[in-house]
Amino acid sequence: MKLTLNLDTTSKYITFWNSIFKLTTKEMSVLLDFVGVSSKYGLCTLESKKAVALNRGITDYNTLNNYVKKLKDKNAIELKNGGYRLHKILSNKENATVTVVRGR
Repeated sequence: MKLTLNLDTTSKYITFWNSIFKLTTKEMSVLLDFVGVSSKYGLCTLESKKAVALNRGITDYNTLNNYVKKLKDKNAIELKNGGYRLHKILSNKENATVTVVRGR
């Protein structure tokens, strides 16, 4: 059987893969906020933390460091060459083919 999913938004795409990363609802929300500002500021940079904090009404953007650590610990983001990037599954650079094998 072949199944094709139309994951036409970033939110739908990341939610689909969340069974691997096991992010909480709040962590998902913060990650989506970071992704939303990443094209302008980069992922989890000082500037993006300030933008996300402003959007969320958080007075101290350093509070987001806790979420950055959780996202990194759960492998949703990776630290490479001094900067953060989405895990390659979440970056959606190309179509993915998934084969599901049911254990017995």
